[in-house]
Order: sequence, then C-alpha cells, then structure tokens
Amino acid sequence: MPKFPETVYVHPLSAQLGEVTVGEYSSLWPASSLRGDFAPITIGRYTSIQDACAVHAAPGAPTRIGDFVTVGHGAVVHACTVEDNCIIGMNATVLDRAVIGRGSIVAAGAVVREGTVAPPGSFLAGVPAEIRPGRPGQEELIRQGAISYAAMAANYRAGKETIRGEELVEGMKRIEERLAGKAAGKK
Repeated sequence: MPKFPETVYVHPLSAQLGEVTVGEYSSLWPASSLRGDFAPITIGRYTSIQDACAVHAAPGAPTRIGDFVTVGHGAVVHACTVEDNCIIGMNATVLDRAVIGRGSIVAAGAVVREGTVAPPGSFLAGVPAEIRPGRPGQEELIRQGAISYAAMAANYRAGKETIRGEELVEGMKRIEERLAGKAAGKK
C-alpha cells in the first residue's frame, strides 16, 4: 500500500499502486502513475512527480528518487536511481539500473540507457543520452526549482488552484526558513 505523510500533495488524478513511499512535502501531480507492483518505489522529500509521469519498478529492481528532485511532465523513470537534487526533464526516459548522480540534469527528451551511471553534477542529453559535465551552480538552481514546486503543492493542499508570483516567492521563503530551522536543530 502507498504511504504518504500528510504534507504530501497527491492530486486526485494521480495513481499509485503497490509499494510506494513518498517523503515529506513532495507532490504527485495529475496523471502521474507510480507502480510499485514488482519492487518498491521510494521518493524523497521535496520531490515533484509532475503531470503524466510514469514511475515503475522491475522485478528485483526498485526505483529510488531522492530529495529535492523534479521529474518533469511526461517523463518515464523505470527501475533506476535518481539521487538528490536532480532534474529529469520533460519527456525524458531513464531506464533500468541507471544511476543519475546527485545534482545532475537529464535534458528534456533524453533517453538514458539501461545501466548508465552518471557521476554527480552531470548533464545528460540526447538519444541515447551522452554524459557531459554540468555547469557551476546547477545544483542550487535545481534545489530552488524543487522548492518552488513544494510551495505550489502547499498552495494546492490549502485548496487554492492558482498561485501568483509573489505568493510563490513567499511560500518558497517559508520553506527555506523551515529547512534552515531543521538544519540549525541538527547542529
């Protein structure tokens, strides 16, 4: 059975089956499909699985998606690992046993072949995807994108279906303050 903290936004048109675990402040948007029928799917905190994404596991090959990850509209993430602070671009495909290293970007439309291992901070583009070095500062930009989706999800959980720019910025500030408070508590 899927397991979600109350801080997770699950759109009514998202489908989840089997062993699916989602971390705090994450979001599952319309027409996303998460099938943990063959093996578990684990999604971290502050991660968005956007409209029309398919997330699936294979027999003996779970799917793990880390914290602060944005999985763009129409992407397919299949039986692989996406580490923290990554973007999987719109309509990209990440195939079985691939590993996308922390702070990496998979470009829109890219196809990451089975078993590919991308080092942290990579940029993957093309069909099949080629691995290139990322750009300085890309991990912080990725994190800010994930936080913006967490702010939008909070807005939806509050019953609002639109968000203005200034509301988004305020929501992002509240999340940053929460994260800073948790980090200070760990010291």
